[in-house]
Amino acid sequence: MRANSEQLVARLGRWSSGRGPLYLLLAVRLRALIDDGELPPDTLLPPDRVLARWLAVGRGTVVAAYDQLQQEGKVVRRQGSGTRVCAADLPATRGIAPSGVVNPLLLHLLSPPDGVTLLTCAAPDEPPPALIEAYQAAAARLARVRHDIGYHPAGHPTLREALASYYRARGVPTAAGQILVTNGAQQALTLLANLLVSPGDTVLTEAPTYPGALESFRDAAALFRTAADAGEFCAALADRPAVGYTVPTGHNPTGAVMPALTRRRLAALAGEHDVPVIDDEVPAELFFAGEPPPPLAYYGTAEQLITVGSLSKLVWGGLRVGWIRAAPPLISRLARLRAVHDLGGDVLAQLASAWLLSRVDELRRERTALLRRRHDHLRAELAGRLPDWTSGPALGGQTIWVRLPYGDADAFAQVALRHRVAVAPGRSFDPSGGHGDHLRLPFLFSEETLTESVARLAAAWHDYDGGRHPHTLRALVV
Repeated sequence: MRANSEQLVARLGRWSSGRGPLYLLLAVRLRALIDDGELPPDTLLPPDRVLARWLAVGRGTVVAAYDQLQQEGKVVRRQGSGTRVCAADLPATRGIAPSGVVNPLLLHLLSPPDGVTLLTCAAPDEPPPALIEAYQAAAARLARVRHDIGYHPAGHPTLREALASYYRARGVPTAAGQILVTNGAQQALTLLANLLVSPGDTVLTEAPTYPGALESFRDAAALFRTAADAGEFCAALADRPAVGYTVPTGHNPTGAVMPALTRRRLAALAGEHDVPVIDDEVPAELFFAGEPPPPLAYYGTAEQLITVGSLSKLVWGGLRVGWIRAAPPLISRLARLRAVHDLGGDVLAQLASAWLLSRVDELRRERTALLRRRHDHLRAELAGRLPDWTSGPALGGQTIWVRLPYGDADAFAQVALRHRVAVAPGRSFDPSGGHGDHLRLPFLFSEETLTESVARLAAAWHDYDGGRHPHTLRALVV
């Protein structure tokens, strides 16, 4: 099927009215038409020159927009055949980065391979007994509810107050009006990206960083600037990106923890340069050394410092309750934005979450003790079976960041799949496409599962090596 140029222009509407480069604005609008089914699979799009003439733009604008969509897996461009919308059965096309790297987290959630141990998703693999107890308490409370239709776009008042109390206990003065409850932290990041980022805006992130956040920013057509460390991140705030995003405690994927002095400096610079900085605290409660460090908001004003959290890592991924702590005006804008798509979350889950927050210290002690044992077990297994792989110890979180002695992590991941273990290669965590020699490995699973997983990885590494990489070549690659 061929798309009629005149009709396509009408469907595009006021595509150029936003901020940012024209090619990105055009790509965003075309992507929306593809995602909404208005441009069905296998539709032949107009040639570059033809569409450029109809849109009154340079041919380079259309070429760049088509190239962007091809990198995202939305279209296929072939010389002599033109530009066509991709087939609908391509897996997880939302998870394809501009570098062409498929986000394995999304891919394996959408299409889990049979008989494969998934080391790609870092979340608890079974609900703890406390969650069952929390739902029982919540159900009893729900039975007493009267005169409540259950729609709470900003979150149930009980949970909002429980979260405000949670932050006050951590030294951060907080009122319920500074809390927005979301369906998990991923929705929180998506709402923030939609509100704070326009097409072509620059988002500052660490490299590596959490790939789910990168997907939210990509969906908003952001451009990325990466920082290799906290010092570089702080310095880059002077260029006033639209948003900064950081994971300072139990960093995903490295497990690192940002020092207090760096937190103080980052908070001060965010205020000085008036840059909103998103502090992703989802893994913060998994700090191994006791109570987690305070969030960035402890060190600065609420206007620039935005905290995101959830119970998915501490309790269970299936408990889809997250939140945003920010200044009341921003929370009001986010609540209005959320109401357009979602009138509110599951009330029973929110009541259960309030109950769990009242026992957060006990939950943390139990969870971190278990994770520390499994962290040590995984590193011991790697040292025994794959001594050439290097990684530093995690100070918190659920994952370690492993460097391969040579080769390409994406290629190795394909070999690992044939050995029935899925791993997340490093490029998925770096918007600049770097860290191609790294893997993220979670230590969430039982000791038996971790032992078996490392055995499979060792067998896969032997096959990947297979005597085809002489030591002289290894030295060149490292």
